[in-house]
Amino acid sequence: MPVASKIFEGYRALGFVSNHVPLAVRYHKKHKENYVVTCVGKSYHVYNVSKLGIVCVSDIHPDEINCIAVDSKFVFTGCKNVIRAYTRWKQLAFTYEGHEKDIRLLLPFGEHLVSVDADSTVKVWDMDAEVVYMEMTFNNSTFCVTTLMHPSTYLNKILIGSKQGKLQLWNIRSDKMLYMFEGWNAGITATEQSPAIDVVAIGLDDGQIILHNIKFDETVIKFRQDWGPVTSIGFRTDGHPVMVTGSAVGHMALWDLEQRKLSSQIREAHTTSVTGMVCMASEPLIVTSAADNSLKVWIMDMPDGGGRLLNQRSGHSAPPSRLRHYGNDGKNILSAGQDSTMRSFSTIHDKHYKSLGRASYNKSETRKTGLKKDKHMMPSVTHFVSESSRQSDWDNIVACHRGLSTATTWSYQRSTMGQHRFRHDRFNSPAIHDAVAQAVDISCCGNFTVIGYSTGHVDKYNLQSGIHRGSYGDPTAHNSCVRGVAIDGLNQVLITAGGTGDIKFWKFKDRKLLNCLQLKSQISQICLHKESSMMAVSQDDFSIMIVDIDTKRVVRTFHGHSNSITDMTFSADSRWLITAAMDCSVRTWDMPTGRLVDCFAVDLAVTSLSMSPTGDFLVTAHVDDIGVYLWSNLTLFSHVALKPLPTDFEPHTLAMPATSKQTSGHVDDGEDLTDEEDVTDFKSPQQISDELVTLSLLPNSRWQNLLNLETIRRKNKPKEPPKAPKAAPFFLPTVAGLEFKFAEAEADEDKGTSKIIKGKLKPLSALGKVLMQDAEDTNFDQTLQMMKKLGPSGIDIEVRSLEPDGGGSLELMSCFLSFICYVLTTRRDFELANAYLGLFLQVHGSLVAGEPTLVKELEKVNEVQKEAWHEVQDLFTQNLCLVNYLRTATI
Repeated sequence: MPVASKIFEGYRALGFVSNHVPLAVRYHKKHKENYVVTCVGKSYHVYNVSKLGIVCVSDIHPDEINCIAVDSKFVFTGCKNVIRAYTRWKQLAFTYEGHEKDIRLLLPFGEHLVSVDADSTVKVWDMDAEVVYMEMTFNNSTFCVTTLMHPSTYLNKILIGSKQGKLQLWNIRSDKMLYMFEGWNAGITATEQSPAIDVVAIGLDDGQIILHNIKFDETVIKFRQDWGPVTSIGFRTDGHPVMVTGSAVGHMALWDLEQRKLSSQIREAHTTSVTGMVCMASEPLIVTSAADNSLKVWIMDMPDGGGRLLNQRSGHSAPPSRLRHYGNDGKNILSAGQDSTMRSFSTIHDKHYKSLGRASYNKSETRKTGLKKDKHMMPSVTHFVSESSRQSDWDNIVACHRGLSTATTWSYQRSTMGQHRFRHDRFNSPAIHDAVAQAVDISCCGNFTVIGYSTGHVDKYNLQSGIHRGSYGDPTAHNSCVRGVAIDGLNQVLITAGGTGDIKFWKFKDRKLLNCLQLKSQISQICLHKESSMMAVSQDDFSIMIVDIDTKRVVRTFHGHSNSITDMTFSADSRWLITAAMDCSVRTWDMPTGRLVDCFAVDLAVTSLSMSPTGDFLVTAHVDDIGVYLWSNLTLFSHVALKPLPTDFEPHTLAMPATSKQTSGHVDDGEDLTDEEDVTDFKSPQQISDELVTLSLLPNSRWQNLLNLETIRRKNKPKEPPKAPKAAPFFLPTVAGLEFKFAEAEADEDKGTSKIIKGKLKPLSALGKVLMQDAEDTNFDQTLQMMKKLGPSGIDIEVRSLEPDGGGSLELMSCFLSFICYVLTTRRDFELANAYLGLFLQVHGSLVAGEPTLVKELEKVNEVQKEAWHEVQDLFTQNLCLVNYLRTATI
């Protein structure tokens, strides 16, 4: 299987919290903490209830997860017709296969697991053996299973509810139905054990909540909610006799069981059906989830017994329409969704997520009426731009809305909608009252914003005061709708693009027209890279043109997309232009060569994309998908050979990232990863050319201070002599040096031998032995490797031991000069050879001057050194002259 993309690989998905699958809660005795498990498509998330901090993200499942259940050991997931059991949150322990249809319900039951599929086939599994212990089959036309629960204190019993409204009590050990409850002529949607033994709460699809005694088959209490079917039921166990029910419209009702009446309501708890609800044991907390991509914790501390929102974790409830990175660090991503909200996602950790609120004509009235019945909600954001330079002073985000001529401001630091609404008085005229703000940009200084309209008008506003600062053109900048506006990096030139293909360059301050460039096709959008002055222009014929705004000419043209282009973005160094289109492809164009270097396809078309300012991630949003997807840039981590792709290149589909980090997004385990076009990793040789001088890789501290060792010793000399401790510990004597060696034990002196010393006072040093050995072979590589291993003090000792009084000889000193000459001849380790030579002359200079043989060797070293350094010195002089000329000459 070929690699889909050489540059990008799926990393992870952001913005997913929950879906329609009900949540599950587990209490951890050791941590003394409740954990909630929510489903997010093909994986599940684990949060702690105390702070809703994410604890774990599961591995990717082959298909969508249909149901989740937990017990004290495992997390069970039903995916298609396969059940998986995970331990330690994400480690797969068991797999249960045997169902023919998709799994709908799961119930952990001691050492067994009860599962129900779409055909109402009930299987009881032995968890450890992974085999079916018992199987029951029901007919969907007469008894379609919808709920499953275990009544407390009922040994080996399960209570099964049906869509037809009947209940059956089964003994799974004897495989017998013990009793059938006739029901209440309405489908059963939820069942829950109450704190009272034998009493079960039953929710019906007509809104009734029945508290039924299953021991005597008697109804205790009946309630009815007017919000449609009952989707979830919970009971408080913190000393208050309260039952909580969820509805299909997102409301929650709190029922007082002692007074048998409705005690409180939590309206608009979610924007969709409350599918998951769990009351924490012995705590006044309720955790709820819904298909609106939110997880909420409610605390019951209101005076009327009601609850308030304590904590929440949420994402977009509708697909994002535009994405852009915020700031220059690449850590935060701004997203505008079709739900009229604006959010910030973090690539570092989920705890840095934040919501900037929902767009509203009147924020104060919205707070009073609530979000669900908000009559002041504005349409979704179609285009926005941000600038972080003045974020602490005033609003720094400007947004255009679908079908509106009003542009709104937002504050990233305060995480709220701003105070200004930019709309010119001319749009009050009936002739142009249907004008729409379509493009916007903010100056680099953060003081001004420019807005382009469908009527061809372009207005400039001050962001701090909200005052209109003039219009471009007389009366309009373009005769057609404005498809894009961009301000250069120096606030000197404003570029506007019209729908008919005309690009105009204006003086930003004076609002005078400087130049005009006419393209052949109509323009759909523009994207300016301010640092390089390169502007990408997408056209309706699916082509892309690169315009240099300095020369005001078209410098590149790209063809390849087969459908309308949705978004464009530049890399930080402007080397790549990355484009996305409705043909489900993402293409990377190389700007210097003008060729396509990478292309991959996705399952859902990309609606918006943004490249990180640091170049580490590409962020995408897709059609009918609420997630924000991160793609890692592989060129930052390894060598990637980017060869131009042919014009008829067919892209391969790249798998979408999941919420967990991925290591490989386009190949299967065990698959060969080699590519015929890939180039092997290049390894630099030890010396590029014999004509060049090559330095060593040793740190400067190993050779730079060899001539200053005496000065360093005097500075580091202790002020007082060391004092011996009273009880000094025993240490084995060691030899000084970088290698750890024990000193050899001294032999006992023979009292009968003579004490007169004959011959040399000191033995030959280790360096002397290696030098004598290498001098015979005329190859001093072994000597060089030994010197590299020594520290500055060790080198100083070895060099001093070369003289006759130190155990050496004149022949040994001549060998050392031959060693220096050899290293200089190879032109490698050049700085080491000069440092060793300087130390040698500093220590033995007077002795060398008096010995003719050593003087001749030193003259040879001098000639070799001059020859090696002469060419390099000429190159340095030539470059310095050239740089000096370019710096001072008048061009």
